[in-house]
Amino acid sequence: MRISETITSLNILARNIWWTWNQDAREVFGELSSRTWQNVYHNPVAVLREISETELQTRLLDPNYFSKVNRVLVDFDNYMNPSDTWVSRQSSDLQGKSIAYFSAEFGLHETLPIAAGGLGVLAGDHIKSASDLGLEFNGITLFYREGYFQQSINQENWQTEYYNQLNPKNLPMDPVLNKQGEPLVCNVDIASDTVYFRSWRINVGRCPLYLLDTNLPENKPHYRDLTLRVYGGDSTTRIQQEILLGVGGVKLLRALEIQPSVFHMNEGHAAFLSFELIKEKLNDGQLFEAAMKATKKECIFTTHTPVPAGHDRFGSELVQYALNRYEKYLNLSHEELMGLGRLNPDDTGETFCMTVLALNTSRSANGVSELHGSVSREMWEDKFKLPKEEVPIGHITNGIHLLGWMSGPARDFWQPKLGDAGVFYEQVNTSEFWAKTEDPDFVSDEELWALRYRLRRGLIDFTRNKLIDIPKAREGDFISYDQLLDADTLTIGFARRFATYKRAPLIFDKLDKVVKLAKDSEKPVQFIFAGKAHPADDEGKRFIQKIAHLSKQSEMAGQLVFIENYDIEIGRMLVGGCDVWLNNPRRPMEASGTSGMKTAAHGGLNCSIMDGWWREVFDGVNGFSIGDDSHPDDIEEQDRIDSENLFRVLSEEVIPTFYNRDANGIPRAWIKKIRRAMATIAPRYNTWRMVQEYSQKYYIS
Repeated sequence: MRISETITSLNILARNIWWTWNQDAREVFGELSSRTWQNVYHNPVAVLREISETELQTRLLDPNYFSKVNRVLVDFDNYMNPSDTWVSRQSSDLQGKSIAYFSAEFGLHETLPIAAGGLGVLAGDHIKSASDLGLEFNGITLFYREGYFQQSINQENWQTEYYNQLNPKNLPMDPVLNKQGEPLVCNVDIASDTVYFRSWRINVGRCPLYLLDTNLPENKPHYRDLTLRVYGGDSTTRIQQEILLGVGGVKLLRALEIQPSVFHMNEGHAAFLSFELIKEKLNDGQLFEAAMKATKKECIFTTHTPVPAGHDRFGSELVQYALNRYEKYLNLSHEELMGLGRLNPDDTGETFCMTVLALNTSRSANGVSELHGSVSREMWEDKFKLPKEEVPIGHITNGIHLLGWMSGPARDFWQPKLGDAGVFYEQVNTSEFWAKTEDPDFVSDEELWALRYRLRRGLIDFTRNKLIDIPKAREGDFISYDQLLDADTLTIGFARRFATYKRAPLIFDKLDKVVKLAKDSEKPVQFIFAGKAHPADDEGKRFIQKIAHLSKQSEMAGQLVFIENYDIEIGRMLVGGCDVWLNNPRRPMEASGTSGMKTAAHGGLNCSIMDGWWREVFDGVNGFSIGDDSHPDDIEEQDRIDSENLFRVLSEEVIPTFYNRDANGIPRAWIKKIRRAMATIAPRYNTWRMVQEYSQKYYIS
């Protein structure tokens, strides 16, 4: 390949986020300018804008770099043009069928901060695996030009928020154009107004993700800001965003001449798509009942929220204001339309619930773990007026995109075990590969322990750099930050949304005892925390304040660190470097959880409440359980018991096992747990398996 062709191909690759799950591709871009790579959140498009054509041409004169680039480009071309896929081999019924997947957020990479938490990360991992498996899959979301907020901790240890503008020209995304080569503009009806939107396309491997954007001069200012921030504004903004997502997403697909066989609603935010589908059928001459029945055949729904308060609800006046035109389009009275979102359609005092609308307009529904499926059936049994066990809500347990979350050092560790990269990428999700990790002849205890040290050191160095980068830290003592944390010490991590049910500070309820554990001269413990609270969640912010205070102004200083401005990169580093991943939600409020799944390939162990996915996989060897598979109904009693159980498992199981070393300094019992975790978690709790289940259970109609 000539240099000019290589440059063209590099620019195409930069605009396809396949590089987020290909370490060689990331290295190719990072090598061009390591400082720029770090400063632009590992964004190849921004790196190439920094590098002049002359510099790039000259760098490619280096035969080693040129060869490395072309190997990556060959791998990319092979990925984009496969000879066969899982769909063609094992699910041919899906060939030629398009799936439309609607989600209010997609967590793809730190370059694109358009997600608030686990729901978005799950959506991002879902579309990546859909691409890997060969599905014809189209993602739909909104382009939040200020994304999710950036976090800073002030002098009172209180979370403050600020926002950065996202510039599409500097991001791996392209405008969606019409046949004339101009931006494709569509519109939706909101209240008494016509709201116009354009769209952007992110190439996620072989699958497109479309982002709807109302920042157009044709719109009134408040509509231009409709796509300003993730979950921004009040209830009026929320219902308008959801109309745009659902109705606008369908209209965009039609404008692109995409005819999905399945519309998949990831949470209830997108449920208004059903109104547009019904409207289309009414316009074709069908009666409402037939149009509703036909729409249900096209739609499926995944619920993620195990508590009633977590489901979007809107009052009657707001629904009438925002959807008055759809009452006319659907030929429904206001109360009839409200009834589609009520448990009791005749109860005029009941609000409109997006989850009820989704359940009413979908042929199937599922929770995201076995326990969550059971909780959801109980939650909605009044709607279906059936015994709990007969409520038609199933479950598919969430997973993660394994290659997307596997760190570079871990990938470098595992790939040689399978030979060339092609074999590795084919086998990395399989039980056959991970079963080998229990065999010392395949990978020795010494190798695994060396990997753990490498990853732990990488996390410590990363954490120190993050702390030094905080402006107020630059005024302090650099040396003290460079001595913070210790690579020989048991490292426990906690990083996620600071929703109060996740109980981030639970371990510090017994502060005096935890300080004693942490500062033990022979068996010390250190904690690294990160996470954001929703801007309106003062209780969550108080949790952050407590942990930040303890990390700076208590006896835990030096053994506890809080990393500001949690994002996907911080999450990736923590799940790779921590020895123990702490998860202590108030059961059964963790619908699934996925962060702990990401530790297994790195040799990390979970210490978790028996909630969500963990209760399905825990076998007594592959990690640690905080309590048993039950919980009291009283919240205060549950918190008290869980606090006691958490301290007990840390002090009596986790710490002794980690520090129980043989004559060579190897913790054999600990590594036995690592092996079991790898064999039982990595091949099962991934989106490669999860998307296959969706395909076989729900996508094949």
